[in-house]
Amino acid sequence: MIDILPAIDLIGGKCVRLSQGDYERRTEYDARPDEMVRMYADAGVSRIHVVDLDGAKAGMPKNLGVLEKIASLGLVAIEWGGGIKDDVALRDAFNAGADYAIAGSVAVKKPDMMKRWLQLHGGDKVILGADLRDGKVAVSGWLEDSSMTVERIIDEYLPCGLTQVICTDISKDGMLAGPAVDLYVGLREKYPEIIFTVSGGISSMADIVKLDELGLPRVIVGKAIYENRISLKEIEHYIAKQ
Repeated sequence: MIDILPAIDLIGGKCVRLSQGDYERRTEYDARPDEMVRMYADAGVSRIHVVDLDGAKAGMPKNLGVLEKIASLGLVAIEWGGGIKDDVALRDAFNAGADYAIAGSVAVKKPDMMKRWLQLHGGDKVILGADLRDGKVAVSGWLEDSSMTVERIIDEYLPCGLTQVICTDISKDGMLAGPAVDLYVGLREKYPEIIFTVSGGISSMADIVKLDELGLPRVIVGKAIYENRISLKEIEHYIAKQ
């Protein structure tokens, strides 16, 4: 069964969602991050996906106080990304309570550092974040494009212990128009040893059911929850069936 990872995106300590990664097209929500974590845990969720959007833009973590607060609840495992671009940032994220760290820009710009992190912490702790715009990996909070394809970047780190990849199709993110199914099916077939997380475009439980039927192991759900396209009760029932 597919694992459902609710997303919490942070700007100024508040929950927000962007459309196609555009900081100017953001929606701010009233719910506090710790309230959201409690609700997700009550629904049976065991892992959440949190992105420090301020950190991604600034190049260093900016919402570690929020991470400490939600980690102190001890309710869910936390994968944390945004601004983890050097050893200090990685250490601070783990010290603040992150169970997993997402590395995106580092994987593109500092391959030696990424390889060292994988060797030091293992692929079970360091996750590759590959966010795609027009087939190429975007970095620095999606504000900068690179020439790297997701296949090229996976090939680079597979021998170093890479086991987990979160792949976001930026064109789908926050648009509630369905995920890029063919992208993920193709990646899973090419790299069966990698645990891929689907990210971007989830609009309903039907999307999740389809991904589950296709054998994809994880999915991140964000805006669909905040916009009441998917209820926590639906998530709870789906998890309980497992």
